[in-house]
Amino acid sequence: MSTQKTVRQEAGTVEENELRLEQAKAEQIVDALNTDLAATYVLYHQLRKHHWNVEGAEFRDLHLFLGDAAEHAEEAADELAERAQAIGGVPVAGPAALAEASPVESEDEDVYDIRTSLEHDLELYGDIIESLRDHVELATDLGDHATAEVLREILVQTEEDAHHIDHYLEDDTLVTESAQE
Repeated sequence: MSTQKTVRQEAGTVEENELRLEQAKAEQIVDALNTDLAATYVLYHQLRKHHWNVEGAEFRDLHLFLGDAAEHAEEAADELAERAQAIGGVPVAGPAALAEASPVESEDEDVYDIRTSLEHDLELYGDIIESLRDHVELATDLGDHATAEVLREILVQTEEDAHHIDHYLEDDTLVTESAQE
């Protein structure tokens, strides 16, 4: 194992980029991307937790949906990190840095009934959706249309998954009262 340790770029810095986005603008956008990246990882881990712990009559459908939703969050995180790096930034990565950068918090370690779990997920989704919308506007206002487009694509999938959770939380179900007790 090599003992050589060379820092190529310090965390929290933004270097000049080949995409010709002014450094001052890139710094604002990298900060926004890292905020969304950290929040998306919180969502990812919470969705995985619920995917692992879901039980009951609707187990299979919810287990599959939550797995897919977690994969969507993981893909979004990758896109956010790669865009931050492309414009000269360092994507937030370590657990402590992610916790510090995230504007949202995950539920605690306890396991809740699926309705409560989905309500917690929907709350996280709502906060992330608002942040993504703000950051689409920021990137657009700063003339970084590519980042705005990346964020829009993530926003569309995030809203779709949130919409599905909202449907799961409706009171119409095929499960009878006796089966719910």
